[in-house]
Amino acid sequence: MTAAVRADRNDDPAPPRRERRAAPLRADAAPPESVALPRTAGGWSCVYADPPWRFTNRTGKVAPEHRRLDRYDTMTAAEIAALPVADVVSANAHLYLWVPNALLPEGLAVMQGWGFRYVSNLVWAKRRKDGGPDGRGVGFYFRNVTELILFGVRGSLRTLEPGRRQVNMIETRKREHSRKPEEAYDLIEACSPGPYLEMFARYARPGWTSWGAESGEDVAPRGRQYPAYR
Repeated sequence: MTAAVRADRNDDPAPPRRERRAAPLRADAAPPESVALPRTAGGWSCVYADPPWRFTNRTGKVAPEHRRLDRYDTMTAAEIAALPVADVVSANAHLYLWVPNALLPEGLAVMQGWGFRYVSNLVWAKRRKDGGPDGRGVGFYFRNVTELILFGVRGSLRTLEPGRRQVNMIETRKREHSRKPEEAYDLIEACSPGPYLEMFARYARPGWTSWGAESGEDVAPRGRQYPAYR
């Protein structure tokens, strides 16, 4: 079991995916070298990560690893925090970290474990086709129609000039389970300098290095797929 690492430095569209099923990416299920993070000279200046968070309720019908859905394997917050991100980033760097609303304390702990300090956040407001809130979200206390990106800084690194005019909200329609909006990439590229590393990636992005069990061109991400979103 080896995490795929892919560097994409051109603007050509990615070729169609072949149907090799993604294998689990679990730091506790393989030797450390099999999930080694990629490196670049001087370190990564920007890291974008959507970890496979594990919730306390793992038997519910919406749990990612539920056997009926088989969306993806998950990791504990401690396993995620133990990844040696601090070893591969530059002395001055930005981190964009997706965190479920229910796991905000764990997200902050992961950010600290990776060597970043929290400074702000971005909110993804999920919208219906008519622009209203997408009420199909789940939650034990409220029906979630938002997700958070925690923004962290290592060392001293301001956002680029466009970032100082950027509002901290992304408003787009919801996509297939767990897939995040493409607009996040454009925002990050405008606001933070590269080189860029995406962790737990599912799809390659031109100009980025992608790391994750589902990031290879020949891998079909697990779980239900919607052709219109590919």
